[in-house]
Amino acid sequence: MPLFFYELHEGPTDLMTDALLVSERDHTPAQFAEMVQVARRAIVETYEDDTIVEAVARELERSHGFTYISDEKLRASMSVGTEEEDTFLVETSTEFRSLVAELER
Repeated sequence: MPLFFYELHEGPTDLMTDALLVSERDHTPAQFAEMVQVARRAIVETYEDDTIVEAVARELERSHGFTYISDEKLRASMSVGTEEEDTFLVETSTEFRSLVAELER
């Protein structure tokens, strides 16, 4: 069974949270964009998730059958590096979250 992958990004003034979604249906980019807009409008005033991206992802999961690849669904996480000591199983935690930051060098 083929799976189709979709991604949400938070705006440039927000935390830079991303969300990955999976669907068994192949949606065109335009169809996906419309579903995201409808989901955003449905939750924008009332969401309780930490970020709007997570709230939209959960709404797409509820309303359109996507699977949101959230932290609580991960079974294992590995850190992989070029050195042996940089490759290890990452312990899961409900206290910490990943954050992507873009820095100029």
